[in-house]
Amino acid sequence: MRASEPEMPRPEGGEQYLDGLLARVARGDQAAFEAVYDGLAGPVYGLILRVVRDPAQSEEVSQEVLLEIWRTASRFDPAKGSAATWAMTIAHRRAVDRVRSATAAAARELRSAEVPVPHDAERVRRCLDGLTESQRESITLAYYGGYSYRQVGDRLGTALSTIKTRIRDGLIRMRDCLGVS
Repeated sequence: MRASEPEMPRPEGGEQYLDGLLARVARGDQAAFEAVYDGLAGPVYGLILRVVRDPAQSEEVSQEVLLEIWRTASRFDPAKGSAATWAMTIAHRRAVDRVRSATAAAARELRSAEVPVPHDAERVRRCLDGLTESQRESITLAYYGGYSYRQVGDRLGTALSTIKTRIRDGLIRMRDCLGVS
């Protein structure tokens, strides 16, 4: 608190007291902010908790709100309403923003987790059945067995270049069969 400003008496439930404190906070008075913090931290947290419904998230949003009050105290206009109303409006808006953000993030996560499956397993089996025996065997070992082209060649006793050709030709036929462009 600055020496030039006397401490304001604290009347019980006095909205004017809080308004005066906020005016002092706007001038950078840390002691006034401590009093504002003490008076508003509980109600701000309670409001946010009712909206967000997660205690940890509510604590985080409450801290953001109180920091915003410290930073933007000069924007408070007592002609438009009380300091408590102004602070609670900020708290409510921040809480709603947090819920919307969490909902949007969950929706994005859900969308990214959904792997579009353009072709079902039955179609893939049908297309595999349309390949030559050597193509099907090579592709099955490479893609379903997890073998490298060289390992497929070793298992089948076939040259690496032949295995590469069989797999390439087989995949082209699979692509055409599945209608993939």
